[in-house]
Amino acid sequence: MSHPSLLIKNGQVVDPARNFNEKADLVLVNGAVAAIDNVATGFQADQTIDAGGCIVMPGLIDLAVRLREPGHEHAGMLATELAAALKGGVTSVVCPPDTDPVLDEPGLVEMLRFRSEKMQSARVFPLGALTCNLKGEVLTEMLALTQAGCVAFSQAEVPLANTLVMLRALQYASTFGFGVWLRPQEMHLGQGVAASGPLATRMGLSGVPVAAETIALHTVFELVRATGARVHLCRISSAAGIALVRQAKAEGLPVTCDVSINSLHLCDVDMGFFDSRMRLNPPLRQQRDRDALRAALADGTVDALVSDHTPVDEDAKALPFAESEPGATGLELLLSLALKWSRDDGVDLCTALARLTSGPARVLGSASGQTAWSKAGLLGQLQVGGVADVCIFDPTADWIVQADALVSQGKHTPFSAYELPGRVRCTIVGGRVAYQA
Repeated sequence: MSHPSLLIKNGQVVDPARNFNEKADLVLVNGAVAAIDNVATGFQADQTIDAGGCIVMPGLIDLAVRLREPGHEHAGMLATELAAALKGGVTSVVCPPDTDPVLDEPGLVEMLRFRSEKMQSARVFPLGALTCNLKGEVLTEMLALTQAGCVAFSQAEVPLANTLVMLRALQYASTFGFGVWLRPQEMHLGQGVAASGPLATRMGLSGVPVAAETIALHTVFELVRATGARVHLCRISSAAGIALVRQAKAEGLPVTCDVSINSLHLCDVDMGFFDSRMRLNPPLRQQRDRDALRAALADGTVDALVSDHTPVDEDAKALPFAESEPGATGLELLLSLALKWSRDDGVDLCTALARLTSGPARVLGSASGQTAWSKAGLLGQLQVGGVADVCIFDPTADWIVQADALVSQGKHTPFSAYELPGRVRCTIVGGRVAYQA
């Protein structure tokens, strides 16, 4: 498929991967970056984009996006959720395997990839189920799933209760160089609907103690020491959890982690009067936990910031807090909430954008070995010869989050009515303009 050549001029090019932050022109030819700044004399582009006053950066990579297909189309469709990604400047999404049916067979993975590629939208990187039907009993055919296009393996939100199964999964993954993505949660302690604490007690809500996270982390780290497997920890939510991850990294264990935009900005008091938009997994913890997550994201202990995009339909949210379905839409808010954190905490722009680009790209690259990764080239950075995935946004344009204006089929967000910085003007995937405001 031929791509028009593109010239993006007058923009401030920010590439966190090489700490590049300069005013420069960018040339994209045949789906790749052809030149940065030194544009050949007499070069005539098929299309020119004036990015004056805007930041030109690598396309965002979101490591936690539920596309809701197959099986939950009433909550979200592949087309709507990928369109939401593009509106948010997100050019690559990683989707967990907890669809219906579960992504535990190569045919299902191939079908998802075929459908997403046909849409010529954002890139989709599926995670395969670690165990058949996520039941935690029998390991899936990881090799076949990798060949079908899975970049790593996960239990999604389903805790792996059997430590022997987890050990075998990590041994197998380590042997073949596969990545395993786990959300650390001890099965029996993690069954509440809010973070344990005075607020949950006062509201009469069943609590999830911090120990649910830390006990699971201790188990994972012991098994990583025994197997050498590469593990990515999804959506760490507590100060104690962060401290353990920091320790494990200092020890040299091959672990990475991410944090959700919800945990980064909100804490349990935001639940207000049983607001079901705040019914999230992991649950919102105390302010000291939130502060620890923000500091760890700034110092690099946390590798990536994720939207944890989970579209939920109206009926599933219009229930009493404890019965409502957890989840919130987030793809269109990821960039702006990262910019808000950067602005609030005085974190420099390059560092903040690294958690959306080069950080998640490293996680994805180490996870996926030789599969879909090599075909997609090196994502999350702008370098000559590299993939032409670009996000252009106006850092001075503030906007107010209005649920009805979101492209995603899921209209529920805890950030409704927030005023946020940064509006995406253009999203380019593989050298093709996929979204323009």
